[in-house]
Amino acid sequence: MVYNFKLADIGEGIVEGEVSKWYVKVGDVVKENQPLVEIITEKVTVELPSPADGTITKIGPDAGKIVKVGEVIVVIDDGKEDRDIEESSKDVIEVEKEDIIIEKNKSKKIIATPAVKRLAREMGVDINRVAGTEKEGRITEKDVKLYSKLEVQSNEERIAFRGTRRTIAERLSKSSDRVVQAWIMEEIDMTNVTELKNKLKETSTEDIKLTYMPFFVKAVIRSLKSSPRINASLDEEKEDIVIKKDYNIGIATDTEQGLLVPVIKRAQDKDITTIAKEIEKLSREAKKGELELEDTQGGTFTITNIGAIGGISSIPIVNYPEVAILAINKIMKKVVLWEGEIVARDRVYLSLSFDHRVLDGADVARFLNSIRKCLEEPESLMKDEQT
Repeated sequence: MVYNFKLADIGEGIVEGEVSKWYVKVGDVVKENQPLVEIITEKVTVELPSPADGTITKIGPDAGKIVKVGEVIVVIDDGKEDRDIEESSKDVIEVEKEDIIIEKNKSKKIIATPAVKRLAREMGVDINRVAGTEKEGRITEKDVKLYSKLEVQSNEERIAFRGTRRTIAERLSKSSDRVVQAWIMEEIDMTNVTELKNKLKETSTEDIKLTYMPFFVKAVIRSLKSSPRINASLDEEKEDIVIKKDYNIGIATDTEQGLLVPVIKRAQDKDITTIAKEIEKLSREAKKGELELEDTQGGTFTITNIGAIGGISSIPIVNYPEVAILAINKIMKKVVLWEGEIVARDRVYLSLSFDHRVLDGADVARFLNSIRKCLEEPESLMKDEQT
């Protein structure tokens, strides 16, 4: 029986993936559920296991190449019958969610004679970085010497533009190409939020990391309820603006692999403490490469915290197909005129980018004004939880 193992449609509009690395080669005998290949999608990296015992008779594109949904990625012959069976990776992905991992660096297989390897050592050349020009990537003395000359002349390092970084680039390019992006910024007083956050930390009996982010999430949700067109997406094919009834808030998270956006599902049903716990959990899993595919799906509005690193102003890019994204910049002390007195207050600039095809400046200005009111009167957010 021959299995034509295809890359399945895993949803969220994902139509292709990048082959990160192969764990097998033609002729290898594999067992069912043995890892075959690692595929990088737009959302996460998926390790696909074998659907059956058998011998690998054909493998798909090399590492770094793109494979389309529906394309055969590996052929396995179990030797039992002489007929083709098309096997999809979809069920494997759904069942083996624990196999979702983040790309890890692994040295490539080096094909070179001992003399070539010795030459590389003598010349101070890292042979792992030399591209072989002979059959199957075999490295020759000429390859080592040429690399040595290029390294001296250029004094540069090259990093392969692939994996999560390339996926992020493709997603941002899609947003830039399709979305008519506009931008607006508002300065907001955060002093009362700071005081309430510190008070909750002191009185809480739970061991949680309470940051400013849960307060922003709560303020955004309340403001989205009065501006429903912002909690939406644009279905260009059907020419519909799709208003989302749940508030699934994506939290842009900086990781070693690049920017990931885990999503707090139905955030409108969760209190400050629950949101804080979920943000901490999703952030930790994102940084460790432990997010599941569903953790990154279904977002309706995204928040990115630039200020956590130190930026005082920024222009975020809309997380397509959403229609708006909020950037939180650095919260800092500023001397201002407040209620007739010159005082130092905690202040922050909020930047909101939006799709001008769906929203107008007035829509966004009202939305930001609502967020400002919520954050300047944060006790009202706590009252929401009691109703």
